[in-house]
Amino acid sequence: MWKEFKEFAIKGNVVDLAVAVVIATAFGSIVSALVDNIIMPFVGVLVGGIDFSNLSYLVGDAVIQYGLFIQAIVDFFIIALALFVFVKVINRLKRKEEEVEEEVDPQVELLTEIRDLLKKEQNH
Repeated sequence: MWKEFKEFAIKGNVVDLAVAVVIATAFGSIVSALVDNIIMPFVGVLVGGIDFSNLSYLVGDAVIQYGLFIQAIVDFFIIALALFVFVKVINRLKRKEEEVEEEVDPQVELLTEIRDLLKKEQNH
């Protein structure tokens, strides 16, 4: 069982996933700081000086902090937008690489054909 676990944990996909989770966590912290400290105060000024982090509703002894929920929604949309742009850029770069790979130099193609013909003649 230990051997199987070791093989599983060392596979590239698992390591890549672990790195992605760590980077995503750090990215989430950065976006939260951006939203909490820059975007939401600016939005608050635009809507009349409202501090969204203090918005709450008291129901008996329970405090419903809907301002924090609004901030979480803004966090989500900013993270989703950033990931969308990141994936779009990566896909564009991959397409350019594929286009470069698809472009075959006619001289290289001709030399390959000549080589193959020479090999074929040598075998006869």
